[in-house]
Amino acid sequence: MQTQMLIGGALVSGTETEEPILNPRTGEIILTLPEASIAQVETAVAAAQKAFETWSRTTPAQRSGYLLKIADRIEAKAAEFASLEALNCGKPGHLALADELPAIIDCYRFFAGAVRNMSGPVAGEYLAGHTSMIRRDPIGVVASIAPWNYPLMMMAWKIAPAIAAGNTVVFKPSEQTPLTALKMAEIFAEILPEGVVNIVLGRGDTVGAALIDHPAIAMISITGDIATGRKIMEAATKTIKRTHLELGGKAPVILLDDADIEAAIAGLRAFGYYNAGQDCTAACRIYAHASVYDRFVADFSAAVSTISYGNSDDSLNEMGPLISPRQRDRVASFVARAREANHIEITAGGEIPDGPGFFYKPTVIAGAQQTDEIVQREVFGPVVSVTRFDETETAVKWANDSNYGLASSIWTKDVSKGLALSSRLQYGCTWVNTHFMLTNEMPHGGMKHSGYGKDMSVYALEDYSIVRHVMIAH
Repeated sequence: MQTQMLIGGALVSGTETEEPILNPRTGEIILTLPEASIAQVETAVAAAQKAFETWSRTTPAQRSGYLLKIADRIEAKAAEFASLEALNCGKPGHLALADELPAIIDCYRFFAGAVRNMSGPVAGEYLAGHTSMIRRDPIGVVASIAPWNYPLMMMAWKIAPAIAAGNTVVFKPSEQTPLTALKMAEIFAEILPEGVVNIVLGRGDTVGAALIDHPAIAMISITGDIATGRKIMEAATKTIKRTHLELGGKAPVILLDDADIEAAIAGLRAFGYYNAGQDCTAACRIYAHASVYDRFVADFSAAVSTISYGNSDDSLNEMGPLISPRQRDRVASFVARAREANHIEITAGGEIPDGPGFFYKPTVIAGAQQTDEIVQREVFGPVVSVTRFDETETAVKWANDSNYGLASSIWTKDVSKGLALSSRLQYGCTWVNTHFMLTNEMPHGGMKHSGYGKDMSVYALEDYSIVRHVMIAH
């Protein structure tokens, strides 16, 4: 197992405090990894600065070639990456291989093509005697900080558009899930010029803080919670850094009276509990019309109770454990507080199962009200609330009554109705008759406290580049 960081062109070990890396399925320690020293962070930033001088001057075609080589190498080692991601995150390996790896590989390939097809305003004489043109140029050294729920995918979302646009990167994976990032270090070291991508290990309050405060870092890109995003915004103001923030969500699902209930149950069974609900777009806040509420709650709860997890044969598992004991206990505390309300009924799950690992039973909380904590706050676990509504206007109002603004969905057989309602939801993405589905051609990002900036799509290339005006007098 590759356990070294990538600084410049060298694979090196950290020199500071060792962090235990756990297997969430068993609770056992896989290994311990030392974090980078501040001196090593400085070396990584310096290497990225030096590499930027030449990398930023490469052509889109040249950068495209490197990205395609990276994609090919990941594809050749897809089974190894999936096994390592499953080991470190606890997620079923067959899902990592079938669902996540193809999207990760395609991310690098998409940006390899997109960077060669960027468009802009036509150059011309907008002032007599002067020709104006617009350039999109790289920003500089980007510090990227990734979460633990999709380590390899978030790494691709951050690194692929950043280096495609001509930036160089110092990347910090979550201290809980660094293993696939370290495996990627070998690929980057072999394929990319020295210093284009650097990978350092460490906690947010040490290595992360050193990157955020570093005067040579031009942009910070992070996926995390709102509190972390707020701290980063405050820190970035000291040196006027760009920030790219994806800060979680509490996705509302509006189930109208004409919805295909069977299709909705099948979809939400998957979209609410994939990755044990540790997903900021998870379908976790359902509003069901009164005419279908009872049927939906009964059938949905029965379906959720059949979700398979914790089997020794991983190919049978649909859901993995939570990432840590702390996260499992946090989820359990949300459910315990919800259970205290007289109007709430736990219709599925609601318990920590017996056995090893950090599992929590897939849970449905029925009878939730708009003001309940379980409706308002992000649980980030396999817990879905269901709230009854009578009028569509009420459902739209409740859906928008949230600080979050990342993802949402509407379920109806009337596509015109779905389209009309989608324009009124204050979320970066709204699906109609599905949820959770992403594609590299389309942007992913939030509104309100869910942050700003887009992952995937050409809009990510815009975020990782700067618009410049060049004018020539003649």
